[in-house]
This record gives sequence, structure tokens and C-alpha cells, in this order.
Amino acid sequence: MPVETARPAAVPARKPAARKYPLYAPRFWHGMLLTDWLRLLARNRFRVHPLRWGLAGTVTGLTIFNSCMRWLERVRFERRASATPMENPPVFIVGHWRSGTTYLHELMSLDDRYAWPTSYQCFAANHFLLTGWFMPRLFWCILPSKRPMDNVVTGWRQPQEDEFALCAMGVPSPYLRMAFPNEPHEYLEYLDLEGLSPEELRRWEQALLRFVRRLTLLSPKPLILKSPTHTGRLSVLARMFPGARFVHIVRDPRAIFASTLNLWQTLDEAQGLQVPRHQGLEGYIFRAFERMYGGFQRQRDQLAPNQICDVRYEDLVREPVDQMARIYETLQLGDFQLVRDRVEQFAQGKRSYQTNRHELPAHVLGELQHRWQDYFERYGYVA
Repeated sequence: MPVETARPAAVPARKPAARKYPLYAPRFWHGMLLTDWLRLLARNRFRVHPLRWGLAGTVTGLTIFNSCMRWLERVRFERRASATPMENPPVFIVGHWRSGTTYLHELMSLDDRYAWPTSYQCFAANHFLLTGWFMPRLFWCILPSKRPMDNVVTGWRQPQEDEFALCAMGVPSPYLRMAFPNEPHEYLEYLDLEGLSPEELRRWEQALLRFVRRLTLLSPKPLILKSPTHTGRLSVLARMFPGARFVHIVRDPRAIFASTLNLWQTLDEAQGLQVPRHQGLEGYIFRAFERMYGGFQRQRDQLAPNQICDVRYEDLVREPVDQMARIYETLQLGDFQLVRDRVEQFAQGKRSYQTNRHELPAHVLGELQHRWQDYFERYGYVA
């Protein structure tokens, strides 16, 4: 059955990973500390493909640099960052991968009453306070102009997922599987934070708090944090940040599945230290979804009605101004009229985008309708 996924009109359909991702381009593990990098290698028994040995050697040098810069940043900024009050709770954008979280993040970041983490801050999460003023200027050319899995514009100062910052800070994450896509580690327990030991949960919370405090040191504005991995973490995030609000975006699950399969195939190729075999990806997508949305549904009732707002991707694309106005009103984010014109202008610039069609095999579609039936029904999609 054909399903639709967002794609610019000018770009023809392609097979996953057909566009080469430059070897010099940054990966999320480029920002790690040396100890975390060595731990990641050891956990995966140093199974780096020979074609990526040079890349692994370069990363080792970068992690030494990161470790030195983090030490210097702590000397320079740690006291101020630790004393920084977090008076404004964040707004979290959540939803499954390929459900429109990036588009929503772009729309919400048009409001200059809010702040958000940039790509540089997330990839250099251990030392951006120290190096953020000069490193993006020096290395502006190494970041590809478009993301490897689609044609969303990239840049060091573009809004980015804070999950990449957690990876750089050495916190276990489902994203770590991309470094060694042929190994069995999945880290799905970090999609709902349930079943973690008290020490593992404490370490995760401390890393996120440290990142948010350092962002707040740069700007006291409320933060907009976007990451699909936060979808099943509502209760922990609400406890850590009293008054936090959540925008939850949903999309036709057939489009989500097809586009997520393309996403992981592309990112495993672009980010991995191995040549990916893409074995078991369909099962991984099913397991990750069920873990993520199991946590989401169990924890959602702990939030007040004015703390969370659902939006359908299809409605957001069709009526971006009206849907954004509804989000602002529901979550009490401020006067939407102050940003209405910018939202309308930005949305007009996206009108050239059209949908691309993917075929789902009958057996996959049948399993999808069975295993994700609650999502189909709860959010009004006809199975």
C-alpha cells in the first residue's frame, strides 16, 4: 500500500543512503569525551569496519580535544552554570521519529521569546560555553547543507535534538546503536526510563540538567527542547521541570513506519563505524514504538490538561497558523499574534514541499495495523 512521507518537490525518490555522507562531516560521537568513546568501542568489541579505521582514529583525536576543552570549560564556567536558576520550565516537542517534530520545532523556534539548543551546542555538548563563539566560524564548511535522510536545511546554529547532547555527554541512548548498527545493543529502556537502576536514572537526569543549566546561562529565556526519544519520558521530565509543557505530534502510522525505516537505513550508513547490513530493522521499529508509546500512554495522565497539546501532522501542514494558535492557547505560551506573521511567512516558504510515496509490503502493513492498532484508533487514522 502506498503511503506518503514529506519530501521536496524538486528531489526525486531515491533508495536509502544513496547520497553519500562526507567522511569529514560530524557524527554525534565526535563530541564524546575520550573515556566515553573508549567505553563505546569496548562495549562493541572494537568491531570497526576497516573502511572506517581512519574515521575512528580521527574521532579518537577529537575526543582527546573534547576532554581537554571540557576541563577548561569547567574551570571557567562551572560555578556560574551550577548557580544558574532555571525559573522558566521548558516546552518539550515529542512524537515518534518522522512524525513532523522537526517541522514543529522550526515553527516554534520562530518565537524569539524562547530559546533552543543549536546543532553546535548539541554536538559539542561538553564544551560549547567555551568554544561556541569561535568553533562554528572555523568549521562552518564541514556541516552538509542538508540532512542525510531528507532535505531539511542544516547549520551549526539551527535548532537541534537535545538527545544528541546526551549522547555526547556519555549517557546511554537508543541513538548509540547507529555507531555500531550490526551489534545487538538497542538501549530501548532509555525510551521510557522505566526499569533503570537508581544510579542509571540519576546519571541520566544529571546530564540533562547540566545541559539545560548551561543553555540557560547563555539565555534565561524558556527553552524549546525537541526529541522523539522524550516521548515516553513524560513523568521524569515533568518531575525534573515542574510546570513543563509538551506538544505531542502524531502522523499516519503507515507514513511513520515507511519513513522511519528509510531514516534508520540512511543514518546507519551515514553515522556508522560499520557497513550496515540493515538486518532486523523492521522488528526494531516495532519494538521501539511499543516501548515509546507504552511509556507515553502510562505517563500522560500525570499531566494537567494545560500541560500537553496533541497536534496532527496533516493538520499542521494544511493549517499551520491555526494549529500553532491552538497550541499557544492550550499551553498558555504567550500572545500568538506577536509571532503569527513569521509563522505564516515560514509556512508559505514550505509550500513547495510535496509527499513521496513508499510501498509497504502486505505482511508489514498487516503487522503494523495489528501492533499499532491503538495508535490508529486513538488519533483517528483509518487502519
